Amino acid sequence: MGALFSMIERKGRKVNENINILVAEDDPDINRLIGKILKNAGYEVISAFSGTEAAMCLEMKAFDLLLLDLMMPGMERLLTELREKKGMNTPVLILSAKAALADKVRLLTGGADDYMTKPFEPEELLARVGAILRRSHKKEEKADEVLKHKNLQLYPASHQIRVCGQEISLTKHEFELLHVMLQSPGKVFSREMLYEQVWQGGYYGEDNSVNVHISNIRKKISAVDQTTEYIKTVWGIGFKMQED
Repeated sequence: MGALFSMIERKGRKVNENINILVAEDDPDINRLIGKILKNAGYEVISAFSGTEAAMCLEMKAFDLLLLDLMMPGMERLLTELREKKGMNTPVLILSAKAALADKVRLLTGGADDYMTKPFEPEELLARVGAILRRSHKKEEKADEVLKHKNLQLYPASHQIRVCGQEISLTKHEFELLHVMLQSPGKVFSREMLYEQVWQGGYYGEDNSVNVHISNIRKKISAVDQTTEYIKTVWGIGFKMQED
């Protein structure tokens, strides 16, 4: 049995090498335990013991997965900044002693990819990490193709937008709105359709989020290319990519 475990561990190390994981956990014992579990499975691990330290690590290095302790001060704000302001699409696994459904729903809708409660078994942690990384890898493979429209190029894998060769910065939701429409440039998308696909929640009519984000996208594109229209408003329905 021990020989079988060693063989599996060696295989895991070979497969998981060069996969970088940030573990942000302020309890030194738990942080070391998580690091040991992940390193034994072949992952490269960097530990952070505060929100500030985690933010510094993210500025200095690219990671394949983030493990964030929900109870650390500033973690929810950090997650919001990563998703909304910086548009970072690195998968996030939340670790927390809170098991309430409301906490899980709030974090998952706020940008987390999975939620795991403490205490946990090493096998479950590795299973969840592996599942998240597989989903992320499939998204990257699917996103290899560059989407083009007039003078605009959207790079799904690197989360980049270029207009006339110049990169522009979009928030996560702005990027996803544009991504959805570029995948079907001839299609008219209602506000309800766009809201449900990007925010992944029910649309109740009074929410003005789609209009505001579309307006922001137009302003950012126009700052680079003032002579070309990219998004057309279809009155009474929604939006589509502007045709020539």
